[in-house]
Amino acid sequence: MIRFEGVSKSFAGAERPAVERLDLTVPEGSTCILLGPSGCGKSTTLRMVNRLVEPDAGRVLVNGTDVAGVDPVRLRRGIGYVLQGVGLFPHRSVAQNVATVPALLGWPRRRIEERVDAMLAVVGLDPGVYRDRRPETLSGGQRQRVGVARALAADPPILLMDEPFGAVDPVARSRLRGEIGAILERLGKTVMIVTHDLTEALLMGDRIVLMRDGVIVQADTPERFLAKPADAFASDFIGADRVLRRLALVAARDVAEPGEALGAAQIGPEASLEDALALMLASGADRLALDGGGPPRVLTLDAVRAAVREDGSPAAGTASEA
Repeated sequence: MIRFEGVSKSFAGAERPAVERLDLTVPEGSTCILLGPSGCGKSTTLRMVNRLVEPDAGRVLVNGTDVAGVDPVRLRRGIGYVLQGVGLFPHRSVAQNVATVPALLGWPRRRIEERVDAMLAVVGLDPGVYRDRRPETLSGGQRQRVGVARALAADPPILLMDEPFGAVDPVARSRLRGEIGAILERLGKTVMIVTHDLTEALLMGDRIVLMRDGVIVQADTPERFLAKPADAFASDFIGADRVLRRLALVAARDVAEPGEALGAAQIGPEASLEDALALMLASGADRLALDGGGPPRVLTLDAVRAAVREDGSPAAGTASEA
């Protein structure tokens, strides 16, 4: 667990504090997104966790311990860190890059080799193909995968990611964030991600923390963040298409009902309501059959409407309720 208690930070020459009296708790095993425009304080907040930035006031605690009292080198070796542009060592192979922290921790060679291969496999890179390659031979998306593998290599309980996909092209970015998001969910790490990308925040976060001028404007689940913006700034940041964005957060299986839709188009249970609505509009149907095995279920247009009703409360059975 990560907790910020009354944390403030100012930089010389700045007109206002970068972060001011910030209180925030990130529960163990959750993914917290720090969202906002450039200069809002999100990266400063993130970097105070591993003491790359020291607060002027307040405390940052990791598992109940004030990080100010922990040796920064030891602290950082226990926290994974992924930054924009990855920062791989160009003179080292992929395997040597991934092995950085385990080697510093003095792991035996065989254990390091096994861990490197396991982490490359986790991020979708065949160890036999990529282990001995140099960073300059990789695409942007591949380098980012290696950066994530390096951050996870020593199995840290906490992972910090600062604009992790900012240097990747849009097509690769969309695919990569989905794949990395699934990996992080499976591993159960406590994750903090800095981004200015709303779609990224909605798809990867359990909780979104929107910041402006060093303070928190709104901290909420993705569903409630879209349904009930805290103020005009939050509403403007989300944009006018917030109802459509909410459709992307709910799976068809979560709002489907028992029943059959004979002859209707079919859709997978994991598909989003955004995909379901697109299929309904394309086919002219107001009912879709779920193609997922088991008892027959049907998704109706009325159920899609109910899932994004304006009061913002989650529809029965949705993931947000859990």
